[in-house]
Amino acid sequence: MQFKSLRDFLAFVQAELDADRLVLPTLPDVAIKLRDAVNSGDANADQLGKMILTDAALAARLIQVANSPLYKGNVPTQNIQSAVTRLGNKNIASIVTSLIMQQMFKPSVKLLEAHFREIWEHSVNIAGISRALVKFAPHLNADDAMLAGLLHQIGKLPVLMLAENLPEFRDSPSRLNKLLDLAHPPIGKMIMDTWAFPAELKQVPSEYINFQRNHDSKADYVDIVQVAFLQGIAGTDHPACRLNWDSIPAFQKLGLATDVEILEIAGVAEDIDMTTTLLT
Repeated sequence: MQFKSLRDFLAFVQAELDADRLVLPTLPDVAIKLRDAVNSGDANADQLGKMILTDAALAARLIQVANSPLYKGNVPTQNIQSAVTRLGNKNIASIVTSLIMQQMFKPSVKLLEAHFREIWEHSVNIAGISRALVKFAPHLNADDAMLAGLLHQIGKLPVLMLAENLPEFRDSPSRLNKLLDLAHPPIGKMIMDTWAFPAELKQVPSEYINFQRNHDSKADYVDIVQVAFLQGIAGTDHPACRLNWDSIPAFQKLGLATDVEILEIAGVAEDIDMTTTLLT
């Protein structure tokens, strides 16, 4: 099968979806229920804790997170209710979703394992930088920024699953990488359209690569992830490194000079290390 354009490939993706031969990544029930409960404003820490306890492994992991250097208090947390209280009702849905997203980056076939691992490791790095960058946009939520960084290339996963059965991409790493770069933003939008996320997070996978994106509001999560992404690829041969970063509005929104190395800013490297350790 030959594709003459990105439009042809996206039409193929839609046809595969319509025929139920391709399933887009979905969130586990516990993540959906938590976000619904938090958004309703009626759930307390005890109720949220009971939802999380339906997944024993997740509950144990969340207690570890609450005791991690990133969130640690003066007294160790020993049960899920106190962990939820420490992390905060407002943040718990994003933290839980971040913790379980790693499950989506596990391929069903060995052939794709290296690709999935590479995308996950890149996403964890961008998540760490994104969370740290919130100190330059204090009106944003650090845990939402972390989640935004994790999901910015979620659109690559269905592309890889399809490429497994397309020899023209499976047998040509260069063509596959080009397809991944071109196709993941619109496919990321398809995925986000099915997830019950706030609009400001839904935009991230499809818009973070739009380097001329501008708006009249304060910095948002797209701006955060865009700067994090550029910082993450600095010094590589990625085409975005050849752009004039001075012309990219996201840096101005965050009040960051384009020649500043993010890791050299006081406390940032430590924050990034703590976040990446948390997610790996």
